[in-house]
Amino acid sequence: MDLDEIQLTCEESMDKAVDHLKHELRGVRTGRASTAMVDFVKVDYYGAQTELRQLARITIPEPTQILIKPFDASCVKDIGKAIEVAGLGLNPVVEAKQVRLNLPALSGERRAQLIGSVKQMGEHAKISIRNARRDANKHIDQAAKDKTQHLSEDNADDAKDEVQKLLKSYEVKVDELITTKSKEVQEI
Repeated sequence: MDLDEIQLTCEESMDKAVDHLKHELRGVRTGRASTAMVDFVKVDYYGAQTELRQLARITIPEPTQILIKPFDASCVKDIGKAIEVAGLGLNPVVEAKQVRLNLPALSGERRAQLIGSVKQMGEHAKISIRNARRDANKHIDQAAKDKTQHLSEDNADDAKDEVQKLLKSYEVKVDELITTKSKEVQEI
């Protein structure tokens, strides 16, 4: 691998870590209802695990309520079970052709738990980013040892510095995402 490939691979890995964090944060409950809370709940639909957003229209009729109207009314009970099993802390009200989720107000203790969970997700993302840096540095060291690359120590050090700058920029992105989500959770 040449230096450009190493840096590109490293950046792609860091991008994936940040994208994964964004995906996880969408499911964290804030003070108001969001379709993202239930979009990715897996429902057993005729033996296949299917995401809820593919089975139903999800709307927010009120700030503290989510309404789920399945395209196939026969799976209403399955959707209710899936939401209970998902561990969202929500009690689905299964009606004839729809499922209604009423979101209770978050207590101060629950908000603190959610913020702790958000921070933990951020730490996992940072660990992934640091692992990408470690892998890139290993590849740079290997390229420096490999005689066919004609890579000087100065070039290897410069490449490691670039990877470190990349790490810092992605850590800043993670911190911004965590701060934003924490503020959303604190809002009443």
